[in-house]
Order: sequence, then structure tokens, then C-alpha cells
Amino acid sequence: MKKYFFTALFSLSVVALISQPISSKAVLVETILSNGAGKLCIPYNKYVLPNGLTLIVSEDHSDPIVHTEIMYHVGSARETEGRSGFAHFFEHMMFQGSGHVADEQHFKLVTEAGGNMNGNTTRDRTTYFETLPSNNLELALWLESDRMGFLLDSVTQKKFEIQRSTVKNERGQNYDNAPYGLVREKIGQAMYPKGHPYSWSTIGYLADLDAADVTDLRNFFLRWYGPNNATLLIIGDVKTAEVVLLVEKYFGSFKRGPEVSPMPQMPATLAKDRCISYGDNIRFPQLTIVRPGVSSFTADEAPLDALCDIISNGKGSVFYKVFIESKVAQSASMYNPTSELDGEVTINIKTFPDHSPHEADSLVNVALSEFEKRGVSDDDLKRFKLSMESSQLNSLTTVAQKSSSLAVYQTFYGNANLIQKDLDRYQNITKEDVMRVYFKYIKNKPAVVLTVYPKPNPKLKARPDDFTIPIYDAGSEESAEYKSLVYNRPNDNLDRSKKPIQGATPIINVPNLWKSTYPNGLQLIGTQTLEIPQTYLMLTISAGHRQEDTAQAGIANLVVKMLDQSTKNNAAAAIEKKLELLGSEVSISAGETDINVFIRSFTRNLDSTLLLVNEKLFNPKWDPTEFDLMKKQQLEEIASMSTSARQMASFIYAQQVYGAANIMSFPQLGTASTISRLSLENVKSYWGKMFDPSIAKVTTVTDLPQSLFEPKLALWKNNWKSVPVVLKADAPSDKNKTTEPTKIFLYNKPESAQSEIRIGRLGMQYDATGEYYKAGLMNYELGGNFNSHINLKLREEKGWTYGARSNFSGSNYTGTFTASAGVRWNATDSSVVEFVKAIKEYATNGIKPEELAYTKKAISQGEALDYENPFAKLGFLKNILEYKLPDNYIEQQNKVLMNITKEEIDMLAKKWLDADHMVISVVGDKTKIGAALSKLGYEVVEVDALGMVVPLVELKPAVRTNQVVTEVPKVKKKKAKRKMRGAKYDKITD
Repeated sequence: MKKYFFTALFSLSVVALISQPISSKAVLVETILSNGAGKLCIPYNKYVLPNGLTLIVSEDHSDPIVHTEIMYHVGSARETEGRSGFAHFFEHMMFQGSGHVADEQHFKLVTEAGGNMNGNTTRDRTTYFETLPSNNLELALWLESDRMGFLLDSVTQKKFEIQRSTVKNERGQNYDNAPYGLVREKIGQAMYPKGHPYSWSTIGYLADLDAADVTDLRNFFLRWYGPNNATLLIIGDVKTAEVVLLVEKYFGSFKRGPEVSPMPQMPATLAKDRCISYGDNIRFPQLTIVRPGVSSFTADEAPLDALCDIISNGKGSVFYKVFIESKVAQSASMYNPTSELDGEVTINIKTFPDHSPHEADSLVNVALSEFEKRGVSDDDLKRFKLSMESSQLNSLTTVAQKSSSLAVYQTFYGNANLIQKDLDRYQNITKEDVMRVYFKYIKNKPAVVLTVYPKPNPKLKARPDDFTIPIYDAGSEESAEYKSLVYNRPNDNLDRSKKPIQGATPIINVPNLWKSTYPNGLQLIGTQTLEIPQTYLMLTISAGHRQEDTAQAGIANLVVKMLDQSTKNNAAAAIEKKLELLGSEVSISAGETDINVFIRSFTRNLDSTLLLVNEKLFNPKWDPTEFDLMKKQQLEEIASMSTSARQMASFIYAQQVYGAANIMSFPQLGTASTISRLSLENVKSYWGKMFDPSIAKVTTVTDLPQSLFEPKLALWKNNWKSVPVVLKADAPSDKNKTTEPTKIFLYNKPESAQSEIRIGRLGMQYDATGEYYKAGLMNYELGGNFNSHINLKLREEKGWTYGARSNFSGSNYTGTFTASAGVRWNATDSSVVEFVKAIKEYATNGIKPEELAYTKKAISQGEALDYENPFAKLGFLKNILEYKLPDNYIEQQNKVLMNITKEEIDMLAKKWLDADHMVISVVGDKTKIGAALSKLGYEVVEVDALGMVVPLVELKPAVRTNQVVTEVPKVKKKKAKRKMRGAKYDKITD
């Protein structure tokens, strides 16, 4: 739908640098219309307000939406030792209400308007963004301006404590309790000198958060959140002149903040290798080797990116041959992450359990020597450059992605018009450049060498530890730049207490579509879009997990692995290379109901791409050696499931909900037993039986019209012969689970700092306008959005989780109702209680009239965002074929939505939310949580990694480091410095 790319191709080059006020305040400083014929460009106007706020406006009238983003040039790099995590913590506080926006209302107002929003923090910047129907532009500006100007009016100790607890849970979920979660933190500690701002992670240390108080957060805001340290971007269906007036209205009265100077480059220097290690609850040992690199957008970044890609990406790379084909490693990669102050060239090798990191360490040198011998070929560079071109094009298919590019370019380099220059630096790389950076940054250069070994086996270290991480000074006093900061509340004549009136509802254009059904049964649905000169295509075959026999569970996944190997005409590496030289992306995956073949291709190369895809799908070699490798990989993936609390919670939950006779009680990967028994002939047989056009569908989003696209499917519609397949009906589920009393099924994960919870029951088949759809509407207030009953209770009120939710899921077969969360361990029992309480109260009391009105507004207005990018369009079209929906089913859904009553919602809640007859699965450390769970009044059944019942052992209560509280305690600032090597996770409960 976006036309700017083609406009840019044929426009004159126009760059205006002028000083022309469009009003009394904002000054227009730059207009970009084009970068010349054939060049990428995001047209925009740039303004600067007297207070230093930079405003960038880019009009795009192809979709009735608007994206607002404000990027502050502050991240964890602006912190000091002993004050880590403040930038990220403050991001959380920015969603807790402001002077004229009540608590929890920011998310609620954006959601009600049909939008979505979020924020994120990196080492170098923090950004906040909303995408909304375009009639809500003023709402977005009102919200963003209120938290820039008036956030401190609403900061309280209670909010501070709740968000501190939420951040601790986030750290637990994504760092301390996640496999390999501490790798980047450990690398930073060893790579950079004591006090370097990259020596701690963005989320920070718990000890620093514990030592902080509200005054610290206030000072952080006053120091870094001034308009002169921010760039505001408005991209979408807007008029520039109107945008500028609104920005002046809402931001013009704010005063400049303290001046913010650029930080100097702070590259890491290593005199020799630094070897460190730590143990984790993992199956695959990991070797990570990190060498100092370069910072973002410096001359050597692009050739280093190319070097990493050539060494490790694809079946023709030296890493694939040395590590994967040899069955030494489950994965091997090399990449070049860069930041504002420095970069880190990283090698990651996850070895199979029967191989060691020490062996991998030696093989890294073998692989690098092999690369050095073979050098860089013309084809290596061609495929890399095509991948970068494709990546840049695809980054421009949404207003959010365009906004992000403009924001980064402006914030870090002072020039938003860098998209073509960014691409040029990759297109101009030479073979000599790649070899030069190899010798400059990689060959014989010192590195941080980190081993993550499976507990308790430190003998698996790649090398003996020889470096001691410096003692970290936790909770130190704040630096002088935070002293004497004063909050001067902005004064203007604007009544900010009044929420802006919503503009006229925009017209939403559902994509025009076309369909065909061919004699062999193959179905086609597609739409034309002129966003970029590429075609997105999905071939879907109804041969997924649902069609497997329980004795062959996981076979669909093994089939797709084999289809990504050699064909009778080409080795696996050769056919992959041919696709890459076309700039095409092809991936084959297996899901619950389907095997999916996804294709993204430059339309000019679509014919050649489809020929190669056809060869992969219908002329595989079925090589026994490759089969052994793929089978080993799948068995290892299955074995590693038990190290993931999330995967185990979902697996045990499915086992109990569906019952042993249903294939859905088995993981999609299968089990060690089912995969071990599979032969190559079994896989070939499944492929031969299930790969049939009568159960296949093609969905496409392309810049071609139907008349030019359909001939490209000639091989599939003419040569693909059908032997009609009778799909299995849904296997029997254990219906008794909906009548049996609720039980807790507990899987023991020792030393787990968090617990994963699943609560639910069997649901129903998907339908677009009937009871399934209506049940989804009913659930929206219970657990279907950020401001839902469940999330507000467990996250925002209690601070026990990073996020809690519930949903109905369904297919052509059956479905489930599931509530889920990861919670801190000492709130496990309390979280189960609150989950059940919320479900029961909703079933008993029903939905409030104002909640129903909110649901209708949020869902109906959110449709404006549903068709913006190619993937969204693919999903919309795929649904129509998959579920045999009328072309206007969205219109029918809207009628159901608008007409549904409170009585109907309440009836559905009573029917489906019987919390006394549900399944509860919990994964956590049973020595800590088992006794407390047994006191909740439910039968607790311990199960093993296969879901089998474990003989009952009496559980003694764990000693909690902190009891779960219903009131938020007050804390005093801790004055004394504490010396420690990072925070221990048990401090999460302090």
C-alpha cells in the first residue's frame, strides 16, 4: 500500500536545508523528498522547537494509521557503577500514569483507541511508541507530552515498589531463569574495564535497584528526559502542517533540560585472552568467544558484518561444515553486534552433550584457518549484498519500521536521511575489505572466552578460568551531575486534564483479493500490493502435527528437516546458495495443523526461485547420512526441552488437557521414543502420502496482478498430481478433564528462581463469528489485553510477574482456554490463588458495562492496523482459505462485536470459566513451592519429564527470603556501599 519507494525512483533529487518557521515556534530545518532515481528514501520534514525538541514528520497516506515515537538519547551507558538498571527501570515508570493521565490509563487509552504501544531500552537509547488509527494522533501527542512534562507529578513510592518488583521478575524470566540468560552480562563484565558503561547489562543488578529510591528516579528523569535530548517522529496518514501545530500545542511550553554531550568512543582493549565460565541448567554446553570490534556506523562495521555472514551463515559456510555436518554442534554462529561506543565480534557454539567446548574451541581455529585458505568469493559478496538489500526493503513495509530507522539515524548521527547511505556502505564492500577486517580484528586477536557448562560439570570448560571479574560496587552514591536538579513544572494555558476528542473514524480498506481452484485441488488466494518489488508466498499443506499417528509423533518436523537438505540434483549447500544468489528466502516448517513453505523473493527472480523450491519439495535426495544428522538434532532438541520451564509447563498442561490418546498430548517435536523408532522410509512414506495438492493452499502478497502471477504456479497447478488425502478427524480428547475436580500437576525444576503456571481446560473449534469468536471477546477483559483483570492483579498490583494473560485458541479440530504466567518462586501458591480467584469472579460477576464498551472500541478500531504489512495480509488471506470463510468475514465479525450483549458475555463466562474443573500445571523447584501448593486444597500430582506420575514424597516448606505481601512495604534508601559480583537471584524477593 505504501507508494514512497516508487515515488522515490522517479522523483528529482531534492534536499532543502532552510530556516523557515511554519509557525511562531517550530523551525523547519530540512525537507527530504528524494535521494535520486533508483535510490531508497523516506521523505520527511524536520523541525526543531526552541526547547531543542527535534520533530520529524513523514506523510504516508496508504493506510489509515499513524505511528508516533519518541526516542531519548539515554540508555544504560549513561549510568554509573552502583547505579545500574536506572534507564530500563525508568522506562517502566513511564507507563504508570502522569500528571493528567491516571494510573494504568496509558495502555488502556491506546488500546481502547485500537492501537498498540510499548517501549524499550538499550545501552544507548530509550524509545516509546504507539501505532494508532490516524484519527487518534492528538491522543498520542497528549499522552507522550504528559509524561515528558508532567511525569513527576504522579510518581509515588507504591508505584516505584511495584515496578521494582516487576523489573526483578523480568530479570528472573529473561536472565537468571533463562538458559544461557547471563551470557551477555558475563561477557560485558569480562570484556570491559571496571566502571565502563557496557560492563553491566541494561536491566542492571538487583542490588542497585534495591539501593535506589524514588529520589534517584526523579533525578534520572530530570537529567535525561528534557526535550533537547529527544527526537519525536510522526509517520503515517497525517498532514504535516497540522502535526506541527499539535506538537507546538503539547510540547512547546516545556523548558530545555540539562545539556547532553555526546559520549566519547570507549573501545575495549584486551592484552590477552580472558577465560571465564559458569554453570547453568542446560543440555548443550556453549562456547562464546568475543573479540573487540567497532561501534555502529563506523567504516569497518559493514565488512565485519559480511565477514561473520560468510564464515557462519548457510550450509556452504566453514562453520556448517566443521561443526554441523560433523555432528559436533547443535548450532554455530558468528555475528557482529555494535553499539554507540563499541562493538563485540561474537562466536557462539552450542555443542552436543557428547562433545565438549574444549573440542569446539580447537575447531574454531580449524574453521577460521579454512576460511583464511579459501578467502572470499564473488558469490559470497553477491549473496550477502542481496540479503542486505532485501532486509532494507522489508524494513520499510510498516510505519513503525520506517520510524525506527529515522529515529536511530537522527539520534545517533544527526541526519535522518541515511537509509540509502546505510545500504551503500554494504553494497560497496570488496573482498579485500572482508579479508582486511579478518586480519585486523579476528586472526590471533585476544578474546573473552566464556564457557557455559551444564550443572554440575565444570570439567566441560573450554579452558581453565584465568580472569577474575572485578568486584562491582553496588548501590554507590549518585554522581555530581544529579545534584541540585530541580523540577520546574511547565506552565501553559492548555487544559491538559481533558483528553483530546477523537477525530473522524478513518475508512478501512480490506485488501482486495482474488482466488482460484485448480483441477488437482490446489487452492490459491492472493492480493496485489505495490509497497516493494517483492513477492511473499506461503504454500500450506495440511500435514502438520494433527495428522501424525501417536506412535510417529514428531514425524512432520523430521520431514521438513529433510526437505531442507540435498535434492537429487543439488547438494544442500548448492541449492541454498542458488537461492541466496537470487536474494530469495525460503523456509519450511511444521506446525500444529500444517507444513508451511514460506517464500520471499524479488519478483524479478520469482520464476527461478519457484523452480528451486519445486526441486526441494518434490525431488529430495533422502540421503541416509543427512537423515542421521537431522534425526540426531531432533532428538537433542527433545532432550533439551526439560531445561526450559516454559516448554515443560505447556507440555504437561497439554498432556493433561488432551489425554494420552490425542496427538496433541505429544510435543510437536515428538518424544525420544517416537523419533528413535522412525526410519528414513517412514519419513519418505509420510511425505509421499501427505504432500498432495488436494490438501494444499497457496497464499500470496505480490506486486503482480493475478493475470501475471498465476502462470508462475504452472508446475504446481499442472504437474502436481493428486491422490486425494482423507484428513484425520480430531483424535479423542479426555472429556473427563472438564468434569474432574481441578488438580495441580507439578514438574520439579531444581534451583528454579521462577515458576511457570498454566491453568485451563479443553475449548472449542475455531469459528469466525460463532461461539469461539464470542468467547474471545468475553476473554478480552479477563486476560486478553495489558489492562486485563489477570495482568493488572498479578503484575501491576502484586508485582509477582512480568506478564500474565489468558486466551482461547482453536483450529479446525479443537482448542483450549489457557491462562499463563511466569512468576517469582515465592509467589507461586499465591499466584495460583489469584489466577483462580480472578477467573471465578469473572465467571460469577460477568463483565461490567464499561468494560464491554471498552472491548468493543478496542477491537473494532484496531482493525485499521490489521492489513499494513505483507505478513498481516498473508495471515488474513490464509484464514479465509483455511477456515472456508466468506470474503467479508471481517464485516460479519464487526456486526457480532457491535451487537453482543452483556448477558451473552456473562453466559459464556459461566459456561467456559469453571475454575473448579480445570488443569493446573506448575514448573518450579518443588523443595521451595511444593508444600505451599499442597495447602491450596487441590490434589498435587508430581510428574516427570515424560508426564508420568512420580511417587509421592513428603515436601517440607521452603524458607522464604520474603513473604508474599498484599501491601507494598516502604523502604529506606540504603546508604552503605555493598561489594559483590553482581546480584544473586534470591535477592529478587527482598
